Amino acid sequence: MPEWILWSLLAAAFAALTAIFAKIGIAGVNSDFATLLRTVVILAVLAAMVPLMGKWQPLSSVPARSWLFIVLSGLATGASWLFYFRALKVGEASKVAPLDKLSVVLVAIFAAVFLGERLATVNWLGVALIAAGTVLVAWRP
Repeated sequence: MPEWILWSLLAAAFAALTAIFAKIGIAGVNSDFATLLRTVVILAVLAAMVPLMGKWQPLSSVPARSWLFIVLSGLATGASWLFYFRALKVGEASKVAPLDKLSVVLVAIFAAVFLGERLATVNWLGVALIAAGTVLVAWRP
């Protein structure tokens, strides 16, 4: 099994736990403040883990273009988290999380448009099925 599959499945499992833990945790807490607390926890964990795993590198070794896109990614992540926690605050986790996963569909589209990645017809069919499945999971009659 390729290594990326293991990491992807672990990411999915922890993303699922994120939704459940967050839904429980935001009871009685402003969603934006809860997002800040979550971010502080993530920062603390990463600040400890990166040096312990020997992955630290000098900031000067990061190319300017990488800095730009890492910052843009951070801004997008922050916005995503704020919107996600607000959605969880007012909606059901079983509806919010599937709609959030429409990001899978958007990634496929953006990767094709902006990165020039090519998906076969069967891949696009899968993307369409993910979109349809996401809507069906979130929709309640």
